[in-house]
Amino acid sequence: MAVRPYRIGISGSYGGLNLGDEAILTSIVAQLRASLPVEITVFSRNADDTYRRHRVEHAISVRDLTRDEAREAVRGLDLLVLGGGGILYDAEAEIYLREVLLAHELGVPVMVYAVSAGPLSHRSSRELVRTALEPAALITVRDRHGRRLLEEIGVHREIHVTADPALLLAPEPVPEDLMFREGLDGARRLVGFSVREPGPAAPQIDVAHYHQLLANAADFMVHRLDADVVFVPMERSRLDLQHSHAVVAQMQCAQRAAVLKGEYTPGQLMTLIGRFEFSVGMRLHFLIFSALQGVPFVALPYASKVTGLVQDLDMEVPPLDDVNAGRLLATIDHSWDLRGAIRGRIQQRLPALQERARATNQLLVSLLEQRGILSASTSSG
Repeated sequence: MAVRPYRIGISGSYGGLNLGDEAILTSIVAQLRASLPVEITVFSRNADDTYRRHRVEHAISVRDLTRDEAREAVRGLDLLVLGGGGILYDAEAEIYLREVLLAHELGVPVMVYAVSAGPLSHRSSRELVRTALEPAALITVRDRHGRRLLEEIGVHREIHVTADPALLLAPEPVPEDLMFREGLDGARRLVGFSVREPGPAAPQIDVAHYHQLLANAADFMVHRLDADVVFVPMERSRLDLQHSHAVVAQMQCAQRAAVLKGEYTPGQLMTLIGRFEFSVGMRLHFLIFSALQGVPFVALPYASKVTGLVQDLDMEVPPLDDVNAGRLLATIDHSWDLRGAIRGRIQQRLPALQERARATNQLLVSLLEQRGILSASTSSG
């Protein structure tokens, strides 16, 4: 009896735009390969980039496909995985759900894999998400807000709260001269910062407000700790670089700030973040990487997915639109003084979060077993 690999399609925000999303895909692929013989197809924004970053059998530049071409790509799958990541929001939900709707038409089971949901303010988006997810074979989200929102818009299926797949990522080696090349080989302590651009996934961000907040916070860390600050762009090809430099331009101590120049894998970036003594950030996966490396942090939660991580780690922080400079600096100052306790809390809470992250793949395997797909994937040799 020869085993045919299980043909798994993965659809999400992949293709090199965001290192957090690439960390998610790295983890999903690794868990699948550790559990099953699989033949993986990634529905990507940039197939060449996905082939380069991930050892998958197939990558398809899905936004270049017609509906009929996409239908043929979905037809041969044993399972279509939607996610992970924050892909169910007003501006782009329709784009990500096309293959899901095709899978339903073709009778291909769909698993929603540790996604976030929101903002979903438009009636048409809410109806589309409900229509696409209600027939799904299995739905998992990475935070409680996602479950509440999906229930609110009328998804009546059982919704499992698991956790972000990137919580299972491992650090990777970096070049020995990395710190020298980045201009970070001095003796001063390092504090990492992360910004993000406003956009369809975070339309409420006031750029001028948060730029000034972070510039003040960075200057404070320079003066308070005699530290150098390092801005970590998670989306180099988009606007993270521009916004990082815009914050530095507002600093009084701009000469003590650097913006990472090199391109790294998620695992390499995690290793670099491990050299920080403290982090202040907006990007979810910058904060996840900090937590995985035991680096205490203060989050500016522009979205529910960030708030969810902070709550899961039993950390408190006010919402971004309710923070002024004095309040943020007081929070950072207090958190620095309590950094040992924060590090301990992260180390205490992280294993349970990682176990929840593993549960998503375990649910996937159980789904295949329950639907008889595992037995159907064997043939005589």
